[in-house]
Parts: sequence; structure tokens; C-alpha cells
Amino acid sequence: MDKLTMVLGEYPHGRALLDGDVEIDGYAVDPVDVKPVIGAYRRMIRDLEFDVCELAPVSYLMARQEGIALTAVPVFLNRRFHHGDVQCAANSGIRVPRDLEGRRIGVRAYSVSTGVWVRGVLRDEYGVDIDKITWVVDDDDHIEGRVPANVERVTDGRSLGELLRAGDIDAALTGNAGTGRAGAPRAGWAASAEPEPGADDSPYPLFPEAGTLAVDHYLRKGVYPLHSLISVRTELVERDPDLPTKLYAAFAESKRRHLAEQPDWAAVPRLARQGRAIATDPVPYGIGANEPSLNAMVRFAKDQGLLDQDFPADLRSLFAAGDYPDA
Repeated sequence: MDKLTMVLGEYPHGRALLDGDVEIDGYAVDPVDVKPVIGAYRRMIRDLEFDVCELAPVSYLMARQEGIALTAVPVFLNRRFHHGDVQCAANSGIRVPRDLEGRRIGVRAYSVSTGVWVRGVLRDEYGVDIDKITWVVDDDDHIEGRVPANVERVTDGRSLGELLRAGDIDAALTGNAGTGRAGAPRAGWAASAEPEPGADDSPYPLFPEAGTLAVDHYLRKGVYPLHSLISVRTELVERDPDLPTKLYAAFAESKRRHLAEQPDWAAVPRLARQGRAIATDPVPYGIGANEPSLNAMVRFAKDQGLLDQDFPADLRSLFAAGDYPDA
């Protein structure tokens, strides 16, 4: 029986696969623990270090464009809405999205998926000219060479959170895409200290009613931002063309078993909230179930210069050939 080294984040709906309770026909899963899991993305893209690895979807698309020997299975373990991810410096005076034009906004790296989704929403929904914004970064992109001219690197060692509180940037993204961590993802990746609520330098949200706006956007557009997919070394798929179908079935069964135990997604409160808000599965798998989101992601990445305009529009071509019923 062949071994598959596999790196996933800490998802309860993937645990049965890592634990061996769900099997992949002809293979034994060899879990590799990488924390933070984002640190595995670069290792997979640059060194093909693992057999199967969770990846950021935009990074995967960029890797495909560069001819890196990776392919994917349409298993999307994580989803997020993004209207709540933009916070403004206390004294920035930003009140509406168009106020961001001409300003400096912090994001960990230009191609992080959260940044791509946020810029897409700002442009599509609110008419923001994202090319008039200076994007301030403190980490490298997994794939280099696609950064536009309006990207600036932090050079004084301060975190994006420190820059935001000092008013040296006007806004920033939250969490791992911005002020929640400092620098490149690595073991012991340090969280940026946040000010106490109500402090004079506390940032404020661009969209106070972010949750309502996000659900409205989903109901109108059907776009539910993707935040992870499963990548496989192409060599393995060439050796066993049935492997993608086997992987997909195993991930679907692992999710089914988790839901049999916790149908309310209680182990992942954010996904539980999102599922209630949109009244459907918070992590749908498959190409058909995710077509609007996949199309939007490709379009946003093209608009932002991360993908060439002739990047394939056929969604099935983005994934290994296989049987992927919605799950």
C-alpha cells in the first residue's frame, strides 16, 4: 500500500481522513503536522514537499499558470465572508469605501486570498479604484513576480498592526491576512497585540453592518469566498488517474461522518454562523456547487494582475479529471 503524505489545517470535517478512520483505496495517509498550515503552502508550491496539501485557491491558480506540477481536487475545507475584514485607522477619516482611494492599506502579501476577495468586492460592489490604493505588505507572495507597482514593502520591522495604530497606514485587513500576525508564517507565528477596546488608537470597521452586507452579497451573487482547496502532486495523478476521485470520495465521507456527529457544526462556530446565515451547507464540495465562487475568484485574480487574461475559463480544466458529485 502506497503512502500519501498529507497536510491539512485543523478541520473537524477532515479529521477522520487524517486519523485513518476513512480510507483511500490503495493508500495509507501519512499526516504531516505543519503549524501554521499557511507555512505549508509555500513549501508545497516551491518544493512539492508533500503528496497532498491544502492550498490557498489563488496561490494554486498562480502555480498552475506558472507550470508547477500541481493539480487540485474540488474540496474546499474553509470559507469566509469579507466585508468585516477591512479596519480603518482611528484618525483616518475614512467613512465610505471610495475614501480608500489614495490611501495606504496593509495586507500580509498582495496575493493572499483574503486580499483578492476584498479588492474584488470593493471594486465590484462599491466602485473603488483599487489601482489608486497603495497596498503595504510585510511578507512575500508564494509565487513572486506578479506584484503591481502600487505595492510597498514594510522596511522598518513594524507589524501592520503597529503601523495601523500609529496611523502610518490608513487601513488594514484583519486576521492572518493583515494585522492578526506579523511577517511570514512560521512555527510560533506571533500574533500582533491588539489595542484594548475603546482605546484612542483602536481601529474601526469600514462596514459596521458587515454580516448583513455579506449575506446580501451572497444572496444576490451566489459568491461564497473560497479559502482552501486540496492540491496533489501531478506526478501521482499521472501514475494513478483514479486518485483524485478516491481523494474526493474520502474527503466527502470524512465530512459526512463529522456531520453525523455534529450536524450543527458546533466545533467550528464561524462555519456554524455562516451556515445559519445563508441557510445552506457552509462548506460545499464540488465544481457545480461552487461555480459562481470559482468564476468570481478567477475573474478577480485576472483583474488584479495575478493571472493572465488568457488563463483558462473552463472550470473543469482547473482540476484533475475525476468524478466530483456535489457533497
